[in-house]
Amino acid sequence: MFNKLISKKIWREVQKAKNILLILHPSPDGDSVGGNLALYHALIKIGKSVTILSGDSEYPKNLLSLPSSGKVLPKNFFQINQNDYDLLITADISDKKQISKQGNVNISKKLKTITIDHHPTNSKFAKINLIDVKSPATCQIIYNLFKINKVKITKNIAACLFIGLYADTGGFKYPNTNYKTFLIAAELTKIYPSFNKLIFNLENSDQPDRLKFLSLMLASISTHLGDKVAIASIDFDTIKKNNINSDVVNGSNIANTLKSIIGWEIGISLIEIQPNLIKISFRTRDSIKYDLTKISVAIGGGGHKTAAGATIKDMPLNKAKDLLIAKICQVYPKIDKI
Repeated sequence: MFNKLISKKIWREVQKAKNILLILHPSPDGDSVGGNLALYHALIKIGKSVTILSGDSEYPKNLLSLPSSGKVLPKNFFQINQNDYDLLITADISDKKQISKQGNVNISKKLKTITIDHHPTNSKFAKINLIDVKSPATCQIIYNLFKINKVKITKNIAACLFIGLYADTGGFKYPNTNYKTFLIAAELTKIYPSFNKLIFNLENSDQPDRLKFLSLMLASISTHLGDKVAIASIDFDTIKKNNINSDVVNGSNIANTLKSIIGWEIGISLIEIQPNLIKISFRTRDSIKYDLTKISVAIGGGGHKTAAGATIKDMPLNKAKDLLIAKICQVYPKIDKI
């Protein structure tokens, strides 16, 4: 549930701070970008010095139309000096590993930390944790944070919050989306009437490389465990051979396509983004039968019941695939009989 007391405590810490650091999680989505940019606008408005980092990945091209997207610096956590800041706010980040995967993240004890998130697997790594697992998006939590603390929702803030809300609810169709989400969206679109342009850019900023990548992934599909699990995979050599850009690879959503097929209850993509480094994405048609967090946590990942992810290190693609299938069998031993 949304915690009003923690929300007020967060804003008191914000008011004390002078130099605030924000950072996008690896392969940032609309909720990560929208939430951080909304915070950026709110913090700048009250006179704070704010630095926002793109983190491990490039800034997504389909979110360039968001206000102040150009303020996001192309740096990761290890390329800044923590001593330059007195407060770190992480939005839509469930664990320190999601701050950066470039190394072990050790946060200075002098740096105060706040996390705002909706992932049920959140490790509560910050000093102040505002976690609402019933919220469909981190941007909905940030909206409530602003309302509790009487922060005016400006046109720029509304644009950023709306696109995060829209993206993480899958266009208002994923579980946890409720009437409150629609009421918030209605208010945000009233403040920012050109919301349709944001949606268009979000959904229509593909590159030719994406079609090539999609065709390679779809050609690799295999089904397992009574055809309940569909897996698409690609190795690093194939990605390099076809000169596919990293932002296309990082922004892929193949697992969502797989779970759209009737009978394929779990859709999974395995992408070898570097030699022996496998990025895994999970989606399911039925989160009541198949809670994806149980599978992702079993291999060191996290996420939501309906959408989750993980990374497997120091393992070739074929062995990672075998390990994944074995873990699914452990978590759901009767999956092929359901």
